[in-house]
Amino acid sequence: MNFTDILAKRRSVNFFDPEAEVSDAQIRRIIEKAALTPSSFNLQPWNVMLFRDSADKHTLRKLAMDQPKVSEAPVVLAILGDRNGWQEGHPVVERNFKEMVAAGGMKPEQHNWFINACKGLYGKNEETAQAFALKNAGFFAMSLMYAAADEGLDTHPMDGFDHDGVRSAFNIPDRFWIPLLLCVGHFDSSKTLLPPKWRKSYEDIVVSFGD
Repeated sequence: MNFTDILAKRRSVNFFDPEAEVSDAQIRRIIEKAALTPSSFNLQPWNVMLFRDSADKHTLRKLAMDQPKVSEAPVVLAILGDRNGWQEGHPVVERNFKEMVAAGGMKPEQHNWFINACKGLYGKNEETAQAFALKNAGFFAMSLMYAAADEGLDTHPMDGFDHDGVRSAFNIPDRFWIPLLLCVGHFDSSKTLLPPKWRKSYEDIVVSFGD
C-alpha cells in the first residue's frame, strides 16, 4: 500500500468488532513505525499507555462520555505529551544529546548551548511547554493512525474525555498532558461505514494576509 492509499484508507470509525483481535506484534510495529516521526530537536516528548484489559477499558469508557467504542475496540492507546521533555537532566534529553554527539552532529562542549536552546524555545513559560508537548505528541499520534492503516487496522482519535479523571484513574504524572485517546481495531462490518467526510480544498487552505 502506498502513502496515497493510506491517506485515502484511514478513517475514524465509530464501531469496532470486539471479536477481531489486534496482536501484540501489530501494536509493536505501529509504535515502532510512529517512532520515526520528526520532533522538535529530536526530543520525542511522547509516550503511550496501552489498554487491553476489559476493566481498564470500561474505566476509560466511563471517563469518555460512555462511548461504546472505548470498550469495544481491542486496544486503546492514551497518547501522552511530556511537558518536561525539554529539561536538562531529563533522560530522553540527555540520551538525545549523547546520540547526536556520537553521530557527529554535536560536540560534547555544546551541551550547555543545547540545553539553553531547548529552554529558550520550549521552556520559557507554561504556554510554550504545553505547546511543545501537544505539537509533538500530535505529530506522533497522526503517525500512529497512518501506521495502523498500513497494518490494515482502523482507528478513532478521541478528545471527548475527562482529562484529569483519566490522569487520576491511571496514576499519570502531572508532567504529562493527554491530547487524545486512540481506539485501535477492526471496523464492525455489520455496521454502515459512512462516506468520507468533506475536506477543505487547496483554495480553502492557502491564505494570505497582505493588502
